[in-house]
Amino acid sequence: MSPLTPYAEIAYRVDGRIATVTLDRPQARNGYTVRMADELNHAFDTADRDENVRVVVLTGRGGDFCVGADLSTGGLDFGGEAPDGWQEPAGRCSQRIFTMNKPVIAALRGAAVGGGLTITLSCDYRLAAEDAKFGFVFTRRGMYPEGASAWFLPRLVGLGTALDWMVSGRLFGPEEALRAGLVHSVHPPEAVLERAYELARELVANTAPVSVAVTRQLLYRMASAPSPFEVHELDSKLTAGLPTTPDTAEGVRSFLQKRPPEFGMRVDSDLPPYLPWLTR
Repeated sequence: MSPLTPYAEIAYRVDGRIATVTLDRPQARNGYTVRMADELNHAFDTADRDENVRVVVLTGRGGDFCVGADLSTGGLDFGGEAPDGWQEPAGRCSQRIFTMNKPVIAALRGAAVGGGLTITLSCDYRLAAEDAKFGFVFTRRGMYPEGASAWFLPRLVGLGTALDWMVSGRLFGPEEALRAGLVHSVHPPEAVLERAYELARELVANTAPVSVAVTRQLLYRMASAPSPFEVHELDSKLTAGLPTTPDTAEGVRSFLQKRPPEFGMRVDSDLPPYLPWLTR
């Protein structure tokens, strides 16, 4: 058993090919700690390696998703100077989500501020409750943006909005987040988690796991390429292999036969071996 399990600050379960990762410190409004960061990293790694898991839902127990770093817990996981290679806690989670082969859906209620927001920026979907409250509050605490948020946020909402939110550190609501593209939809607080599960079930039922894994990483790894030429080179190679790809044949057959698809390819064994990010 890993020293991180059983989990102390999160909860993890799998049901119907959907893994649920829950921030589980409601007494502290799910304040983010180093222990929580490492447990999240471990849980996402577990879900990514489990072929029974197709989608991950990330949520928090209680009325808040996460109020950011728990400033009462006494700091970081080193004394004095940071050791070489040390990674700040929020980035341990956001980077692991970035490298996932499975889509991740964040269901956000109440406060999602600071590190409690930056850890969600690499999720594929962010669904917000009507009572959600967001903020990149670092400048109001004399701190700096973390979780690689200065890379993720401008790609989601544009540089102008990212500058406004991060430089001012102000709080903003779900409607502003929706208009800017930070969240995909807004729901009543009691409905946001179920809507996340509905979306997850739709992805499980209708999409091919290998296709999803490749598409997700294509968007993240290739969207910032300096030109379309190297992207086209890779997608040409992928497309050339489709005639001999079992999931492609099943996808076409199920469409023609008007039935749900039954995709059989596995992420752990059937990813195209030439994908450039597999060696990074």
